[in-house]
Amino acid sequence: MQARKKYIFLTFLASWLLLFFFGGDQLRRFAFFSKRKAEARRNWPHWTDRSLLKRFADPEELQSDGDPSLPSPRERRAARLSVYKNSRCRMETCFDFSRCEKHGFKVFTYPRERDQPLSESYGKILASIERSRYYTPRPEEACLFILSIDTLDRDHLSAQYVHNVDEKIRGFPLWNGGRNHLIFNLYSGTWPNYTEDLGFDIGQAILAKASFYTETFRPGFDISIPLFSKDHPQRGGEKGWLYQDSIPPKKKYLLVFKGKRYLTGIGSGTRNALHHIHNGKDIISLTTCKHGKDWEKHKDTRCDKDNVDYEKFDYQELLHNSTFCIVPRGRRLGSFRFLEALQAACIPVLLSDGWELPFAEAIDWGKAAVVGNEKLLLQIPSAVRCIHPERVLAFQQQTQFLWDAYFSSVDKIVHTTLEIIKDRLLPQRSRSRFLWNTLPGGLLALPDFSTHLGDFPFYYLQRGRTPPAPAEHGKLSACHNTYPLPHLFSGSSPSEKFTALIRAVSPVGSPSQPILRLIQAVSGSQYCAQILVLWSCEKPPLPSGKWPQTTVPLTIIQGRGKLSERFFPYAAIQTDAVLSLDEHTSLSTSEVDFAFVVWRSFPERIVGFPARSHFWDAEQRRWGYTSKWTNELSIVLTAAAFYHRYPAGERPAGWGAWPRPSLHLTLSPRYYHSLFTEYLPAGLRELVDSLATCEDILMNILVAAVTKLPPIKVTQRKQHKETVPQQVGCKDGDVGTPQSRERSPSPLHSPPAKVKGTAGAASVFSQRQDCLNQLADWFGYVPLVSSQLRLDPVLFKDQVSVLRKKYPHLEKP
Repeated sequence: MQARKKYIFLTFLASWLLLFFFGGDQLRRFAFFSKRKAEARRNWPHWTDRSLLKRFADPEELQSDGDPSLPSPRERRAARLSVYKNSRCRMETCFDFSRCEKHGFKVFTYPRERDQPLSESYGKILASIERSRYYTPRPEEACLFILSIDTLDRDHLSAQYVHNVDEKIRGFPLWNGGRNHLIFNLYSGTWPNYTEDLGFDIGQAILAKASFYTETFRPGFDISIPLFSKDHPQRGGEKGWLYQDSIPPKKKYLLVFKGKRYLTGIGSGTRNALHHIHNGKDIISLTTCKHGKDWEKHKDTRCDKDNVDYEKFDYQELLHNSTFCIVPRGRRLGSFRFLEALQAACIPVLLSDGWELPFAEAIDWGKAAVVGNEKLLLQIPSAVRCIHPERVLAFQQQTQFLWDAYFSSVDKIVHTTLEIIKDRLLPQRSRSRFLWNTLPGGLLALPDFSTHLGDFPFYYLQRGRTPPAPAEHGKLSACHNTYPLPHLFSGSSPSEKFTALIRAVSPVGSPSQPILRLIQAVSGSQYCAQILVLWSCEKPPLPSGKWPQTTVPLTIIQGRGKLSERFFPYAAIQTDAVLSLDEHTSLSTSEVDFAFVVWRSFPERIVGFPARSHFWDAEQRRWGYTSKWTNELSIVLTAAAFYHRYPAGERPAGWGAWPRPSLHLTLSPRYYHSLFTEYLPAGLRELVDSLATCEDILMNILVAAVTKLPPIKVTQRKQHKETVPQQVGCKDGDVGTPQSRERSPSPLHSPPAKVKGTAGAASVFSQRQDCLNQLADWFGYVPLVSSQLRLDPVLFKDQVSVLRKKYPHLEKP
């Protein structure tokens, strides 16, 4: 009996629980349970005075749960799993590190077939790789492989869609399931959902893709790249549009957008709502319905007015005159206007939920963009209004830096992609985010040189400070009336000594030769640590006892007859400063001392004596090179100049040395020397060696490309002989006589000097102009920066006592 009651009670209790679980929502409608009068669900109220209220959305929009044409989360997840079968790939599991151990980070591009279609953009990508220092024509040396099949446009409705990619790549013997391969893609999927489908199985390949969705992105393995057009320049690229800072950084418009809105389909939700924030004053948000072939079938009541307002403003004018630019998603997550806003110094306000931002592994976008939320569109105007002017100015400056460093050309986009992959191979020697996000940028800060910021010439400080704490400055949040400006990173001062490197191309026959007098003058400097003589002559140098007796070490280094060898990173150079000299240079000890003191204040620049300038010849439509005395200079010749060392590499075979005293000479990691030997491609150095009078121009261009600053000329010394150095050996009769020379013009109001070898001088200038134009073609632009500055000592030529002057000998003729 007791058991029967127990079973009846349990059955009754289970029935009540099921009733409340499945019918609870209906039970709440009864007054007995809800303690209020039962009522039916009402529709959205229709207010009688709604015409007087500002309408942000129609009632039908508020009751809608979303665009029914958009795929559900479950459908998106299923599509992702079908496309990315290796979604758990990481560098540790899907990349063969052993291929990179023997030959380093080398990249091989598959040979191209004649009948294989190739888009203009993909051709630029392949050309960037093949012109770079990473490229190798031998697959057995390669660490990374690039397909010759165009995979940029994987929209099967596109004319550039390549069919049967799966069958083609399976026939490649190097494919190996995609391991150690890099695939580039700009467009994936097609109408109406634009999924991540590439139309082929990428296997274990790294995917460098535009419009990358965070759910399909494999962190630490894939790379998000920006969407760029086919007209994006191969190299060089245009400069940013922010020519000068305005304080406060206020422009005509606060927030702008001008673009197409999609009436239906994916991406239409955000763009259809942009008209709500338009006020016609400082916020301009213009959209047009004219998009696609059948836009008139889907036009709404707002289209006619929007189309009229759209034509009232010029897009380029809005970019130039606005502080913030809205960058909403399109059909895909990325859009061209992202790079357009960066170039225009118009701070991007990103409205693209789920977008993995380009190069986010290295770039801190919180310092250059405002990351918004598509669902919080109406909060954007108030959020950007309360950003402090100091922070706005910092945002604008950072957009210009990022544009110039990583996005202004296809070369920089491709090289940034490769450098990020290279950093993953040796994480302990990878660049810090500080190097990626500050001048001169990650591409020019070689981790092989150093990972300590104080070793670079850009971060020298007289007083060290604590580094900035990482902060996400760009997240859309509440107003902040103060903006913590980034502190200067702790550093140190450059060394107080220098190493003199003299390039000798003529045999020494008498004690009165210029090189011997030069050694005596340089060794007399209180800042000189040692003197290195780069012997580029087949005849042996003088015996150890016949060189001048100096108070500093003197070492002879055997050269190989190449002009570029003067910028090799010799391990004997242990000082930060290098004084580069030619054998015929004439300097006094006072000039050397003063130039070095100036260099210590500008360690990132070239500081020296002989100055030259470049100009654009409009008639011949080419760059010109001149030594005329003008009010500007852009080149300081390395025949007598200080610059910062920048070491890396290994000692080439066949190098020898006659040390005095004995020194073990090898090549080890140094800065501008490292950039010259490691950053510049081998083909560019070979070009310099073939042109005979080009290495100093290349060094000036390299330093200007890094610093964006001109060199510094010191003192009034103007005359200098430019020679064509010998590359093979020294013949009898060449003692003290260069093959050809040119002399700087005589001072104004003085009789013209009779210069021998006029034809030789013209030949030198012709070669140097050819050099400048070939380097301009290689870089895509001329990085040289002109200056009207010359530094002289205080009290220079003032009518005061000589005893009060620190460098009185500089005034002697």
